[in-house]
Amino acid sequence: MARIEFRNLDHAYGPDPTVAKDYALQPMNMVWEDGGAYALLGPSGCGKSTLLNIISGLLVPLHGQVLFDDRDMTNTPTRGRNIAQVFQFPVLYDTMSVFDNLAFPLRNRKVPEKEVHRRVHEIAEILGMSQDLNQRASGMAADAKQKISLGRGLVRQDVSAILFDEPLTVIDPHLKWLLRRQLKQIHQQLKLTMIYVTHDQVEALTFADEVVVMTDGKIVQKGAPDALFERPDHTFVGYFIGSPGMNFFPVSLSGDDTSISMGQHRLAVDPGTLELLKNAHGTLSMGIRPEFVELAADGSSGALEADICNVQHLGTCQLVTGTVAGHPVKAKISTSVAVVAGPQWLRLVRPETIFFCNDERIGR
Repeated sequence: MARIEFRNLDHAYGPDPTVAKDYALQPMNMVWEDGGAYALLGPSGCGKSTLLNIISGLLVPLHGQVLFDDRDMTNTPTRGRNIAQVFQFPVLYDTMSVFDNLAFPLRNRKVPEKEVHRRVHEIAEILGMSQDLNQRASGMAADAKQKISLGRGLVRQDVSAILFDEPLTVIDPHLKWLLRRQLKQIHQQLKLTMIYVTHDQVEALTFADEVVVMTDGKIVQKGAPDALFERPDHTFVGYFIGSPGMNFFPVSLSGDDTSISMGQHRLAVDPGTLELLKNAHGTLSMGIRPEFVELAADGSSGALEADICNVQHLGTCQLVTGTVAGHPVKAKISTSVAVVAGPQWLRLVRPETIFFCNDERIGR
């Protein structure tokens, strides 16, 4: 395994990039520690696969360095990096047996046959495929083929990292859950460096120790799943993580700098937050997750009147949808609380409320 680092790295597919939209990857510094389980999360076209291909050597960055354990590998081709990559669609030899597919990377490197046999059986046991070793790959289901593809990456013990590019896209939802759990177990057992690309937040949050959230070629936050949920550094993270995502409301300081304004309404905030807002220069917004919005008494502190238009019972909670001061709001309310459509007071300023300036969290 290896510690992988990007130093002052960026990439563009066109010549002479000058503004942010010209870059497939905006300038960044990044470290993946040896043995970590990481997920690259973001919408299609945000730069995830470009980043992965730079690690594997399929792409050379426009600027900057790629280092493996402090060795400059920027211009080293893929074959010199000892990287295993698992793609969206399984890459197999259909006419070969499961055993021969798993053995191929080792035999290609002239590993002694006794060691090949030992290692293939070890990986097949981990994947739960020991009974399938003599079967031909062509007749197997899609999830089994992807497990073989995964095994081809795991079977080598000299790999610097294993890269997964949306590997479960073609898998049945129930089998996806099983394979994600198996990947997590494999990581805990073998302590491999794994980097997993996905646009599915559930896949990212259940697989990774650290999630790297990307948008428009830029890394906007790297952190543990709970940190991304509770303390998003960027409004995009608040929006993209969670179901539904974070509520956002434009705010400004009141004329006397003693509270904040949301349209014609004023809300009290604690002195520490007020001081941070005074020192921020740019467009201010307030964010709160639906899980933390609560019903309040008429005119109570931190609350505004909402017009509730829909109450959806989800079993464990009620998803309440409405508007506050003309802005959409969603709240997850306990099923023990009676909620009906019409005017209701919602508390939006709570300890979990986060303030942003120019889309970045204030006070981080």
